[in-house]
Amino acid sequence: MPVGLPEFAENPENRCPVILLLDTSASMAGQPIQELNRGMGLFKEDLLKDTQASLSAEVAIVSFGPVKLLQDFVTVDSFTPPPLTADGVTPMGQAIDYALDLLETRKATYKENGIQYYRPWVFLITDGAPTDNWQRAAQRVREGESQGKFSFFAVAVEGADINTLQQIAPPERPPVTLRGLDFSALFVWLSTSMKRVSSGKIGEAVPLPPVGWGQINT
Repeated sequence: MPVGLPEFAENPENRCPVILLLDTSASMAGQPIQELNRGMGLFKEDLLKDTQASLSAEVAIVSFGPVKLLQDFVTVDSFTPPPLTADGVTPMGQAIDYALDLLETRKATYKENGIQYYRPWVFLITDGAPTDNWQRAAQRVREGESQGKFSFFAVAVEGADINTLQQIAPPERPPVTLRGLDFSALFVWLSTSMKRVSSGKIGEAVPLPPVGWGQINT
């Protein structure tokens, strides 16, 4: 199949897509949002050290409070972490739906351009409780995970509604509570994970590094 879009002609590597689904509601103001911004900078810096990962990993950012596409999918060399500001409520259900739709669109683009991809990651970080209807989104997460469409991770910052997150996150991957505001360790873990995935074969299970930055809520 001919490669169509210039981005794929220039870089035909297999893609490893990850959506960062970030809670930027008013409760994240101050140090939490500052540490989150710092962590994203480290994520880019660390991924760029690995040539394969920097060509394969594609990052998109959806923030919520309100729901916005801050960054459409780009490879890491073109990724500049947008400065996050905290405002608004926590429309988590709408944000998850938006992210899953965005992912389906990107997967269709890969297929149209003959690009293979690793199982995508959707990485939710929140410090609150949804202020909208989240049950439909939770059902989509669980169905999509069980069908192998993506891997969904939920990270709870202090103050997050763990009970709701446990109903959204897939049973085989329960939410993780971040230790303090150690976003730096979280994003280095995420970068290391992306490096491992992108160096493996598509469809192959890759052991992830231990979650030293948080407590798993079983």
